Amino acid sequence: MPFCHAELRTPKPKSDRYPNELKSLGDHIRARRIDLGLFQSQVAALIGVHPLTVTNWEGNASRPPIQYVPAIIRFLGYDPSPQAVSFRERLLVVRRARGLTQKQLATELGINPSTIQEWETGQHQPSRKKRELIAKVFPDALTS
Repeated sequence: MPFCHAELRTPKPKSDRYPNELKSLGDHIRARRIDLGLFQSQVAALIGVHPLTVTNWEGNASRPPIQYVPAIIRFLGYDPSPQAVSFRERLLVVRRARGLTQKQLATELGINPSTIQEWETGQHQPSRKKRELIAKVFPDALTS
């Protein structure tokens, strides 16, 4: 109407390819890619993988190897890991966010890789001396 200056605006509906729920890391990648209007090949270039790798991650046909997790977190702009409460959960989240395998972390700490596995599964707790060593390398693993 010529005398009415009202505008009706509504957000554009989400693509039917947009994940209904963000359950997996692949779901988070797909949602962020769609939000940014990027192609899988562009995301692959940002992360440093082949475009078919991104396709497999988004389709939940495979999970990203740990060495790509830091680049994925940078792409997402957040860490989609569940909130860590216990020491073992915090250690796992921090280790993964830095892209380290249990063996790499063990080498960095000068301990046996099976010790890291036992800590992360809750079979054992690190001694005070080991906690101090971990705190030097990963200060955020010991804070909640």
